[in-house]
Formats: sequence, C-alpha cells, structure tokens
Amino acid sequence: MLFSSSQKRGLKIIIVGCGKVGRTLVDRLSKEGHDIVVIDQKQERIDNLTNLYDIMGIQGNGASYSTQLEAGIKDADLIIAVTNSDELNLLCCTIAKQVGDCASIARVRNPDYSKEISYLQEKLGLVMIINPELEAAKEISSILSLPSTLEVSSFAHGQAEMVEFKIEEGNVLDGLKVKDLSSNISSKVLVTAVKRGSEIVIPTGDFTLQANDIVSAVGARRFARTFLNEIGFKTRQVKDCLIVGGGKASYYLANLLLQARINVRIIERNKERCEELSVALPKATIINGDGGDEALLREEGIEYVESFVPLTGIDEENVLLTLYANQVSNAKVVTKVNRISFDNVLSQLNLGSVVYPRHITAESIIAYVRAKSASGDGDDILTLYHMFDRKVEAIEFNITEKSNATGVPFSVLQFKDNVLIAFINRNGKIIIPSGSDTIEVGDTVMVVTTHTGFGTILDTLR
Repeated sequence: MLFSSSQKRGLKIIIVGCGKVGRTLVDRLSKEGHDIVVIDQKQERIDNLTNLYDIMGIQGNGASYSTQLEAGIKDADLIIAVTNSDELNLLCCTIAKQVGDCASIARVRNPDYSKEISYLQEKLGLVMIINPELEAAKEISSILSLPSTLEVSSFAHGQAEMVEFKIEEGNVLDGLKVKDLSSNISSKVLVTAVKRGSEIVIPTGDFTLQANDIVSAVGARRFARTFLNEIGFKTRQVKDCLIVGGGKASYYLANLLLQARINVRIIERNKERCEELSVALPKATIINGDGGDEALLREEGIEYVESFVPLTGIDEENVLLTLYANQVSNAKVVTKVNRISFDNVLSQLNLGSVVYPRHITAESIIAYVRAKSASGDGDDILTLYHMFDRKVEAIEFNITEKSNATGVPFSVLQFKDNVLIAFINRNGKIIIPSGSDTIEVGDTVMVVTTHTGFGTILDTLR
C-alpha cells in the first residue's frame, strides 16, 4: 500500500518538572500542536508556564498515583520526567507504566546510572533515557576532535558527519559556486546550508560562497576530515584541555577526552568535589581554586593551552571566561550555555562554538514525539538536529515501508522549496544523491530544510 502524505495527530503529553529542560520542552512541543499537562511541586513555576502557554498545570508530586490520575495518565500518549532527581524521574515513569498505557522518557544524569542505561531502559520499559550533561560532553568532544570547526554532528550511526565552519578571506571556497565544488575538491561532500549575516540559505548549485559565510557541509565520516584538509583547515585534535568547573558535564567530558589521549586539567572551587574527581579521574589533573581568577588561569597556562572549556553552573561566567580566553590565547574555546535565552545577543559576541544542553535534550525528545504523532510508533525519525539558531532542521528519516517517495528518481520527485536531501545511508554506505538516485525501503535519509514539523519523508514532497 502506498501513502501520499503523513497524518499527524497532537499527542497528550505529561511533563513532570518545570525546570530549564521542562520549560524548553513546553515551548517546543506546544508550538508543534500537542496537548500538554505539566506537574511540579512549586506553584510559581507552573503559573509562569500556564500564563505563557495554552497548557494545564498541576501542583504535586509527579510520582504520586493520584497526581498522575489527575493529570490524565490513563489517556496520555507520553510522560516525560525531567525533575532534578534521577530517582524521582525513574519512579514517575515506573508508576505511569503501571497506571496507563503510555510511552515514558526519563532524565538520568548521575554517572553511576549512566553506566546502566540500557539495563534500566529495558527493565523499566522506557522508550528513552536522556542525559543532558553527557550529550553536551559528547558534542564538545566532537568539536575538539576537529577544532577548526564550529560544530560537528554525527548521523547514520557515526557513518556520516555534518561540519559547520566559517570561510576565511582568501580561502579556496571564497567566490566558488556550489556546483563547482566537485571539480575543485576531490572529497565528496554536500553544502547543506549557509548563514550569511542574518540570512539563512539552502543553496542551489548556482549559489556562490563568500568569505565570512558560515557553512554547513555533510559527507561520509572519512571524507569530512579530508575535505577540511583540502580547504586549508587544521584537522588534528587538540593535545590538551583546561576545564573550569567540576560538575557532571566536566566529569563526562574529561572521561571522553582522556579516552582520546588528550591531557585534561580541571579547576574546581569545592575541595571535596576535587577529591571526588581525583578518585573518579586519576589520569586528570585536578586543581582546587577559583576558575574565575585571572592570576590562576595564567598560572595554569591559559595563554598556551590548545583548548579551553568553561563548564561552571553560571552561564554568565562561562561567557565571560570565553571572551577572556579568546583575548589572551589561541585556544579552541567551547562555551556551555544552559539558561540564557538571549540568542541574538550571544551571536553578536563571536563566542565561536556554543553548546546548549537543554536544546540537545529537547531535540532527542522532539524527534521521537514528532515521529510518533506522524506514524504512531515513533520510529520514523532517527535524529533531529537544529542549526543556525534553530532556523534549519536536519532530520534523519528511517524508511520502513514503500511510499510515493520510494523507488522514484530524484529528478522526477517534486520536493518542496528549501528542502535538500543531504545523503542516503544504504547498508552503511553514504550516498551523496544525484538525479538518478532513489530512496528505497531500508535506507535512512537525511533531509535539511528551513521548514519545521516534518514527521516522515512524505512531508518533504509537494
């Protein structure tokens, strides 16, 4: 049976916890047309959200049977538990599975639990366990592996990479048309989106690249690095990293960097936490001190370090430390921003690589919700990634059945404007598509678009 378009339905979603991640989820999911109920212990948090959005709010314990009944758990499609307590989140989902017939997602951040994610997910019947700090650390680690890029994202189970970089004056890409890339560059990559000033473009072949453009390009993993080499970007990973702040994100990042044989130093104010990190990370150097102290930073060689990552719990401090590091060193700096919502202001500060844990978390959940509302099982979208201040979406679709999008050459298919098929993953082989290529059942396909809300590959067609 062939289908011409996807039928979307708004889901009934219960969100337990109205903190940073909870607020971000309410904002994004309410805009996508879902029926949302929030639960929180603090009435003030609930009032702040119900005054801004057309949602319901219930004050109480999200793990309480009666509170979940009041929120409508028996009719809910999904419960998302994102309180500050891992144990409470897991308990919320366990009770919900007993009371209702809904999918459940829990935020779990403790490193002790992170080693048991697959076990917990299977035994408790969760569709997803999310860990914002771990995901942020993975993203920062990827950036430090290719420090000349602004962002690095993996797709197709790591077989494809999307890199974001800025074209410098005199670079080989300056003044080059997109269609002439293949005759000037041997690596098979596709330019997927370009930011020029405040304008975002999904480029055609006739689009001419210019200095100061911020470019997103995708290719097979082995080609991404050679492509950057060809256009004159350094691709050697950093040798060392200085981290300010010793929280969970710092632990996860240090662990990843040490595995990649990168020397790690962490500055942390709290002496007790320093002792914990010394035990957990014996190969890292832990320094007890104030990471905001200029004299200490200079003493620890901030002027000569190859990478610097401020991971304090205060966004403003992270931003100031980034600006200071950019002033006194040539280090690759990655800034974590968790709370500040002034995206336009931050973009004017030229911070370089910025990582938003709450957005990383939200994207994983929204990808599942969007696919579930379109197909019912939540399996159609493997990855959802936002670029350029969330003005562009990169979506990796799983093609599970025949449709009007399969078996038809791209030269014949009628795609909507501002839709680009970036690659086809066929049995682990990354194909940069041409007009004669087709989408087949079993493929995964990445779409880059300025449209929002796509739930299946059929949504890309006119």
